[in-house]
Order: sequence, then structure tokens, then C-alpha cells
Amino acid sequence: MEYATKPSSRSSSNVSEIVLKLAKVCRFRSIGVFSTENPNHHQYPKNNDSNNNASFTENSSDVTEEAECQDEKVHPQLAEILSETSECANVDMLKLFDAISAIKSAYVRLQEAHIPYDAEKIKAADELVVAQFQALCKIKRSYKEKQFEEANAVSVCSALLLAEIQVHERLLKKLKSQIKVKDAQILNLQQEFQDLDLKNRKFVQEFRQRERENVKVLNMSSFEEIVKAASKGIHDFAKPLIGLLKASGWDLDKAADSIEDSVLYCKRSHKKYIFEAYVARRMFYGNSNQFYNVDGILNFDDPIDSLIREPDSSFAKFCRTKYLLVVHPKMEASFFGNLDHRMFVSSGRHPRTPFYQAFVKMARWIWVLQGIAASFNPKAEMFGVKRGSKFSDVYMDCVDDPKEDMVVFDEGRAKLKVEFMVMPGFRFGNTLVRSLVYLSKMRSSDS
Repeated sequence: MEYATKPSSRSSSNVSEIVLKLAKVCRFRSIGVFSTENPNHHQYPKNNDSNNNASFTENSSDVTEEAECQDEKVHPQLAEILSETSECANVDMLKLFDAISAIKSAYVRLQEAHIPYDAEKIKAADELVVAQFQALCKIKRSYKEKQFEEANAVSVCSALLLAEIQVHERLLKKLKSQIKVKDAQILNLQQEFQDLDLKNRKFVQEFRQRERENVKVLNMSSFEEIVKAASKGIHDFAKPLIGLLKASGWDLDKAADSIEDSVLYCKRSHKKYIFEAYVARRMFYGNSNQFYNVDGILNFDDPIDSLIREPDSSFAKFCRTKYLLVVHPKMEASFFGNLDHRMFVSSGRHPRTPFYQAFVKMARWIWVLQGIAASFNPKAEMFGVKRGSKFSDVYMDCVDDPKEDMVVFDEGRAKLKVEFMVMPGFRFGNTLVRSLVYLSKMRSSDS
């Protein structure tokens, strides 16, 4: 840009450099000041021709118009930038544009100092422009420092995060390795379990097959085993029966006395035997001594399955008759609050409930015992023991140890009295299966 002045070489050089920098920052081609005075009246320094003066005046007028137009464009751009930046960045941007506006104002003052030419004002304006550029440089340095600090902070955080990620990756790798080992162990254990389960099934099948073969042999040892199984079935059914009596509020002492009164028990817990005796009496009462095939019922693991498959079989009729005889309606109503079991059984159906399943398991062994007893030649006869009978270890066996809490009489031998029979005995030919009785600690009478 040419000026209609004749400043010193140093001042002109500084101004030219500042103008070039300002043009780059503000993107202005030229900035000028419109003078209200008549340019012909101004006194210009010597060695300046009129052509130069006219040129400067025209340039000044054009520059002034461009500056005014540019003023109108700065603020909308600022508003647009401020709306797109964050709150923290807005502060820096405001400082930046304030500095640019100050540079523009200082540059305008510099041009005003040329019309009329005033060396002092030019020098002051030049220093002001330089000061504003220094302020702008300071903002630039501050911005770069912030960027550097943020970059360092991000770098530190990234390093820490990377280290943490590496730690977690190593841990994850270790866990994956452990999972593989555990999965292999699980597969091995599953295979071992399957092998053991297969072997166990084979053993169960072999055991049941041998059990059935032993039953078919009908020798003394197998018959005794069946008697023990029947006795255990009665015990297993009496246990939930007593539990339901307790849960439904029955007086067990009165219930025991109603079965057999005035019994002298060695221990209170021995009253369970009277309930087993009650079940055994009902189950063995009125049974016919006729032979029937028991192989069918032994082929089922769960006897309830045979009842569902053959609801009209002899065993089904036996279960129906005996359940109605063993479980009194008052007992069932107090147990379950209804008589659904009786209704099902009376109609020829068999409910798959835990209580009825326990009953059917017991009934199976009594059914098998009676069928096998009738197959002997001569037939096995059932015998019982009356209350008050003298204890004989030939015909009887005690449910509890008779030596405990017993009074010994007559040269060290106790004469014990039978209070009640728990399980009947069986006799075929010269072979006996002893009955199961409960003895009192009282001495039996001479008669």
C-alpha cells in the first residue's frame, strides 16, 4: 500500500510490516478513514505531487467504505463461532476478537495520523499497533500453552488408561486360561459321572434281577428277607402317619391307648411301635391264604405304576381295600382337610401323592409275602401272640433290646410279658419265622 506521505525510512518499514500482518489476520485488502475536511486545504509535506494526493484520497475513501462493510461482517461471524464452541472456548475466542478489534482501531488511528501528516501521532499510533500485536501474540502463546497442557494431560491419562487396560487384558487372559482348564475338568467329570451312572444302572438291574430270582426260589432265606421288607414297609408308612397325626393336632397318648390301653412303655418314644402294630393288624386282617403270581408287581420299580397300568388287578383291589381300612375318614380329613384320597381310591383310581405312594410301597411287600406264603407245600401259616404271653425267643423277637430297663428275676433270667405284637410270625413245616413283639419290664404272671 502506498501512502501520500514522506515518513522516515524506519517508520515506513514498520508500518508496512504491520499492515501486511493485519491484512492476513483480518482478511482486509485495505482499511482507511474518510476525512470530513477538504483535502485540498491540507498542507502536505514537500516532494509530494498532486497525483499522489488524489490517489491517497480516493484510496482513503474506498478503504473507509470497505472497513464499514467489514465491520458489519465481523459480528455475525463472531456470533456464529460462539454458538458452535464450548463455554470454555468462548472465553478465548472473545479475547481473540477483542484483540483483533483493538488492532483494527489502532490501525485506523495510524491512518488518521497521516491526514494531516503528524509524525508524533504516527509514532504513537505505530507503538499502539505494535502493542496490540504483542497482546495478540500473548493470546496466541497462552492458547498454545493450554493446548500443550491439555495434550500432556490427555497423554498422561492415555498412558494410565493404557496401563490399566494392559493389566485388565492380562487378567482377562489369565481368567480365560482358567476357564479353559475348568471347562476341561467339567467335561472329564461329566464323562466320569455318565460312566458311573451307567455302571450304577447296571448294578441296580442286576440287583433287582437277583432279588426277583431269590423270590422265585422260595427258600427260607428269601422268605425271611421278604418278611423283613414287609416289616420295614410298615415302619416306613407308620412314620409319616405319626407325623401327620402330630401336625393335625391329635393326642398321640390317647390315640395309642385307643389301639392298646394300659401299655407299660420303657420309653415314651416306644409308642411308635403301637402305631406300627395297628397298621400291621389292618394289613394282615382277613387275607386269604391262596396262591397268586407276584412276578408282575416285582417287575415295577415304583408299584404305583402297576396300579395305573392295571387299575383292576388283584393288587389294585388289595390296595383299595386296605387303604380304606387303615386310614380312617376322620384321620384323612384331619390330615388333608378333605377326603379326596378316599374318593380317588374308592372310584378305582390311585393318586400319585407322597402319602399314598408310601402306603402302596408297604402294601406291595405284604401282597408279595402272602402270595409266596401260599406257594409253599405245605402252605406257610401265619401265627400271632396274645398280650400277656410269656416271652419265648423261639417264637418271638423283641423290637427293642429287652435287657435295658428290665428287672431280672429267678436266678438271673427275666420272665418278660408281651404287651402287644408288632408283626406276626410264619410257620411252614418245621421252619419258623419269629413274630415281632413289644415286651414290658413287668414280670409275667405264673399262669
